[in-house]
Amino acid sequence: MQLSKTEEELMNHLWKLEKAFMKDLLDKYPEPKPANTTVATLLKRMTDKGFVGYKLYGKSREYYPLVKKKDYFSKHVNGLIKNFFNDSASQFASFFTKETNLTKEELQDLKALIDNEIKNK
Repeated sequence: MQLSKTEEELMNHLWKLEKAFMKDLLDKYPEPKPANTTVATLLKRMTDKGFVGYKLYGKSREYYPLVKKKDYFSKHVNGLIKNFFNDSASQFASFFTKETNLTKEELQDLKALIDNEIKNK
């Protein structure tokens, strides 16, 4: 299951905070801040989707992520590779390196990462 853009934005705040009450999450937004009801609706949807859990303290809820950021984005990127690059990591890498205006230094850093992964396999 996937998150909408607004859900992803809220989830990013929650990942950074690790656990938070509604007020903590609202404080993370720039002005103009979304309405309490908007954030409450997003949290309800994200809870229903299995991304967020909460602990009750009286009438207050402390929210926490049920999905790790790395796991969510890993699944997201793998889906992107499967759906847009014929399940070919090479096609994805080719597109990524040619179309993202990476500097020579960034490309060298990527090469070092790949060389290190090859060495570890």
